[in-house]
Amino acid sequence: MLAFPSFPCRPMAAATLALLALCGCDTEPSPPASPTPAPVVAPPPPQLSTPELEAAVPDAQLVPSPAETVKALENAGIANAIAIPTRAMDMKAANKDVVAVRTGVALADCLLTVKDAPKDKLVERLTLVQSGMSALDAGPNVDSLLVDLIARVKNDSSTREDLLKDLDEMHGNILPEIKFQTGGERFIPLIQAGSWLEGSNVLSQAILAANKPDVGTQLLRQPAVVYYFLGYLQSEGADKAPGNVLGALKESLTRLQAIASKPALTAADVSDVQAETNAVLTLL
Repeated sequence: MLAFPSFPCRPMAAATLALLALCGCDTEPSPPASPTPAPVVAPPPPQLSTPELEAAVPDAQLVPSPAETVKALENAGIANAIAIPTRAMDMKAANKDVVAVRTGVALADCLLTVKDAPKDKLVERLTLVQSGMSALDAGPNVDSLLVDLIARVKNDSSTREDLLKDLDEMHGNILPEIKFQTGGERFIPLIQAGSWLEGSNVLSQAILAANKPDVGTQLLRQPAVVYYFLGYLQSEGADKAPGNVLGALKESLTRLQAIASKPALTAADVSDVQAETNAVLTLL
């Protein structure tokens, strides 16, 4: 589904309760407990190289097609419930890894609101993406594409449907272009992670606002994507993610992976996704 992953829960609570029960010191035997379902245990994260991870999870799953994203939101009946939180993100930060994550966040905001956002907001979001891509040396082709798109939004020279088509075309060009710049490969998973975190956060909030927890399974359950990011953080990404974010991201991803391993998500699961992703995003 959406290029913005889905995911996860907390099997630790059940395990802790079970441990306390086993360690009880009552002298009288306790009545037999009612059988409880086994907690969902997520598989351990992979120990794979970046090329192996990329082969396992295509870019299309990590950063979704704008057209597919909009269609999925409309089909799920939550398009009108999308609300983008206000985030202060400085794209001139010295740490380019931080800028890469923030650029991914801004990219997700554009994709999720391209059809319905007020013009000034869409321009603001696209400009933020442009600033981030420029700081990461994404290249002149990427910059000119974004400059042209921003100009057409400002001038009302394109319909929102046309803008959606343009973003769809750009979807296949932006990340590949970055790969051609010196050192650009290191930023790609971080851009994807930012998009994934923001998309998951905004979608889970919209699902809760629309009171449609049933669509959480369809829109948020993407175990392969969580698997990808956990694997990346444990391998080549271990020294690339922002220091204050790395620990929180690993913890959140582990819990999200457990949720993503469930056959279906509940309203509580969707709420957990929102809380876990928000905890990391607030550190940016």
